Amino acid sequence: MTINDSRLKRHPLGFLQADPMPTAQELSDYYASYYQQERSNYRKSYTAQEHAFFDAKLAQRAALAEKLRGTGTPGRFLDVGCGEGFALAWFRRAGWHVEGIDHSLAGIKAMNPDLADAVTAGDLFGLLDTRIGASEKYDLVWLTNVLEHVIDPVGLLERLRRLVAPGGVLAVTVPNDGSAYQEKLLADGHIPERFWVALPDHLAYFTRDSLRAIAGATGWDCQEIIGDFPIDLFLMHDGSNYVRDRMQGASAHRARVEMELLLAEQPAEAVNRFYAALAEVGLGRNITAFLTPRD
Repeated sequence: MTINDSRLKRHPLGFLQADPMPTAQELSDYYASYYQQERSNYRKSYTAQEHAFFDAKLAQRAALAEKLRGTGTPGRFLDVGCGEGFALAWFRRAGWHVEGIDHSLAGIKAMNPDLADAVTAGDLFGLLDTRIGASEKYDLVWLTNVLEHVIDPVGLLERLRRLVAPGGVLAVTVPNDGSAYQEKLLADGHIPERFWVALPDHLAYFTRDSLRAIAGATGWDCQEIIGDFPIDLFLMHDGSNYVRDRMQGASAHRARVEMELLLAEQPAEAVNRFYAALAEVGLGRNITAFLTPRD
């Protein structure tokens, strides 16, 4: 699909990238206060319902990762770009040995300070190279809403390929952006612009097809792709269009949380089948690919 936007260019693997790219120093300066200023989806506090929502999504994705691993036993878990540490906390409670890396300790100290000793702060690529040099291996690597932030997503997936143990899994979650549905919203006048182009936060934009393509090009077999609640559906209704009316954003978010918690009452396997079907037709605000190292 052709997307004419002067801010973006198409990578040979199909995903969209910022054009021009910021420098590494510009990014470092930007992220120095990322959590403190509540950028992206990060907040200074969350409701009990939101915490339950976080846990429900982690449980669903962990169930699919464990199905692919097929061992039924906890192992070594690495969260790359661990943010506020909710995944680290969930997997530690489940008996895993957890480690996290991030550009900053601000998020983890704010939300899960008891896990700060499990997190190393610094340049993600440098921290990964150190682990590669030490021949570290992990049974499950978590990469949630990170791939879209980096200058070199291809290089990141190539590095992670060297850290996943035989039989291990990499779970990659990215926003589902640049989709046919979003282009229809724009063409039909439901949105005034491509709201999903979020520079300099997001430097790369993936759909199901381009996520599968970059995975294949970097040595991974894509075992499954699932979506999540397609909150963008609200944008076709004038009364819930949170892009045209920002006051609708909180209500849309609450509705998503409530629906996700309702779905979480069903078996994780059934919910994951539902979300795999959504991803297959291009829907879901985020998409998660479950990858295994190619032999």
